[in-house]
Amino acid sequence: MSRSKRKWDHIQYALTTGQKRLTGFDEVTFVHQSLPGTSLDQVALNTEIGGLKLSSPIFINAMTGGGGDRTFEINEGLAEVAKVTNIAMAVGSQMSAIKDKSERETFSIVRKQNPRGVIFGNLGSEATVDQAKEAVDMLEANALQIHLNVVQELTMPEGDRDFRGALSRIEAIVNGIDVPVIVKEVGFGMNQDTVTKLASVGVSAIDIGGFGGTNFAEIENERRHRFLSFFNDWGIPTAASIVEAKESEANTTIIGSGGVQTSLDIAKAIALGANAVGVAGFMLKLLLEKGRENLMEEISSVHEDLRMIMTALGATNVQQLQYAPIVFSGDVHHWLTERGINTKKYSQRNFSH
Repeated sequence: MSRSKRKWDHIQYALTTGQKRLTGFDEVTFVHQSLPGTSLDQVALNTEIGGLKLSSPIFINAMTGGGGDRTFEINEGLAEVAKVTNIAMAVGSQMSAIKDKSERETFSIVRKQNPRGVIFGNLGSEATVDQAKEAVDMLEANALQIHLNVVQELTMPEGDRDFRGALSRIEAIVNGIDVPVIVKEVGFGMNQDTVTKLASVGVSAIDIGGFGGTNFAEIENERRHRFLSFFNDWGIPTAASIVEAKESEANTTIIGSGGVQTSLDIAKAIALGANAVGVAGFMLKLLLEKGRENLMEEISSVHEDLRMIMTALGATNVQQLQYAPIVFSGDVHHWLTERGINTKKYSQRNFSH
């Protein structure tokens, strides 16, 4: 099967398998503030990840990785949405365009459509420094995502089976290119130790890509003759993974992603420790089913809702929202407690730290 056909299959399966609200966000509750002392017109949504200044904490996360004309149209549409709503955007893996130059236009259209926007390139951890440079140049990218997808590759019939040397290759890319490097999981979450290792080699931001959103093991199992069903429920829920990253020894920017669907999910992800939040499947579905204008309106509504939530909590900016008191329950509380993380401090904190 061609890479282009496989990438289009991924999109189709992502839309049909859907998202099942297994992120853990429903087990995170804000502590209500009856005297927030804020005004809606005070609230600012700007943030920073890996040294890049963003006007919004939400961005369109990586989805499409070279599926010919159809992914050209998707990337063109997403780029227009990103431009009009002034949010950042990541593309899917550019390896297809590095190996097949005819695929380049499906990626470069993003920069043509949004010449002054913040755009992230994307490659897998198998990439070389030269390939990383090519990916950045292809988009005039402001940063490069390196994705980690061990479970997806193992489930993929034609996937990789050797994952040795990934950290060393990531370190070489960090030292070999001139833009920030973001390392991203693809839906299985990251633990404290992984985040610490990545930060130790100079990675600028960590996108934890938690369990609970688009399930690439389930997608790849649809393409197998013999299911590896044990991977379908494999991973760290997004809410728990953000906290794992926050509690690591790493001094790095955290991005929350994985099944984020609502403004409340976004607010909770930030309160858990994320500086920004990537949304993928929800935006793709809306774009394909209802079109660009509808997606633009939805992003505008999410921004408005997020300001409302922040006003209710007494947070006038993203940094303050990261200190809003929250209470954990259910499986997320159990996970964090078993992992030795003091959950009580999250419920008793305040904006004065």
